[in-house]
Parts: sequence; structure tokens; C-alpha cells
Amino acid sequence: MIEIDNLHKKFGKNEVLKGIDLTIDSGGIFAVLGPNGSGKTTLIKSILGMVVPNDGIIKLNGASIKQSWEYRNDIDYLPQIANFPGNLTVKELIKMIKDLRSNKTADDERLIDLFKLQPFLDKKLNNLSGGTKQKVNLVLTFMFDSPLVILDEPTTGLDPISHIRLKELITAEKQKGKTILITSHIMSFVEEISDEIVFLLEGKIYFRGSIADLKTKTEQPDFEHAIASMLSSSYA
Repeated sequence: MIEIDNLHKKFGKNEVLKGIDLTIDSGGIFAVLGPNGSGKTTLIKSILGMVVPNDGIIKLNGASIKQSWEYRNDIDYLPQIANFPGNLTVKELIKMIKDLRSNKTADDERLIDLFKLQPFLDKKLNNLSGGTKQKVNLVLTFMFDSPLVILDEPTTGLDPISHIRLKELITAEKQKGKTILITSHIMSFVEEISDEIVFLLEGKIYFRGSIADLKTKTEQPDFEHAIASMLSSSYA
């Protein structure tokens, strides 16, 4: 599904990605983790074509994404911060996104019901709480049924019930054979749903494998302590 070879990216003198090599096969939930400044967002935006690397190759399904845009039709993306036009209603925004991707069938009604957004459909986006905006963001992300889903901090602002519904939704999407990439600072969420983690540190892959593998490597009893152990040893 995703092949990344020797990926480098600099912003000025700051080298953010330092020769990333990564292959992710189709199907499964993969968490991209790391402290702030480790290169997570830059890696994701490079896959999306929102950042142009200085060197390296990214392929999706065997084809290079360089100077291409059509591949994005097979990606659903949830940004960490969704800057919606505040003067639109929820209903108008959903319709606008459906019109922009008119070549794909939208399953918005099921998702609106899942996240109980019916009372907010006629409300303007600038009058919504952060948690409600995130639910709208999730509807826009999941309604097109693409094979690759990229979620940047998807739990932000969600109440406990919506958090549970999101986990169930992600699990159901995985069962369809989709590939799902997630970034999150909520380790309990990552531990519950991820098949594999990729841990970035200072622009390089510091660890890749299952959470069980990580616990074994760090000799720690739980996931959070395993992550903390990696950070401690890397900065020692």
C-alpha cells in the first residue's frame, strides 16, 4: 500500500525527516507516534502531497505520488485542526464536500446518526463547540469509504460516548480491509486499537513493531512506561 524510501525534508536549516524508510501493507491500523517535533505531521503531509520532500520516494500501490494528484481520491484525511468556514451550516458544509467529491458515494446519514449530529445540522459552524466540530470532521472523513484513512489526533475534544463510537467505527473500517494511519497522544487509545506502531524520534524511525514487541524490548509492564523508557534512553 505505502512504500517510503530514503525520505528527507528540511525547513530552512531544520532537517525534520532524515532518511525515512517505511513500508506499510494493506489492511490494519498503524499508529505513528513520537514527541512534538519528531516529524510525524511532516511524514503524514508528505504522504498526502501537502509537503514536498527534498529527497526520497513515496509510492502508493506501486505508483509514485510525485507530480500526481489522482491518488488522493483514494485517501480520507482527518486534520488535527479543521478550519471550517464559520458562516456555513453543518448541512451546507457536508453538501459542499460531497459536491467536491461527486465521483464517490457518500454515507453521511449513517455517520450523522452515529455521532448524533441531527440537532446541529442547521447550526452555523462558528457557533459549535470544539467537540461538535470534531464530530463533523469525523463525518467528513469517513463518509467516502476510501481504502486509506489518515487520522491526525482523531479523539480531540470528544466526549466519552463519542470516543467509544469512534473506536468502534475505526475497528469496523479495518474489518473492511482498509489501511488506517493514526497519530495520537492518547496512549490508551493507541493501545486499544493499533496493530502496529511506528515511533519517530528526531526525524528517524526509532522503533517499529507491535506493542507487545515494544514492551519486551523496553522490559516495561505497560505501554505508557515502554514509551517513556524509549524517550528516556534516547535522551540519556
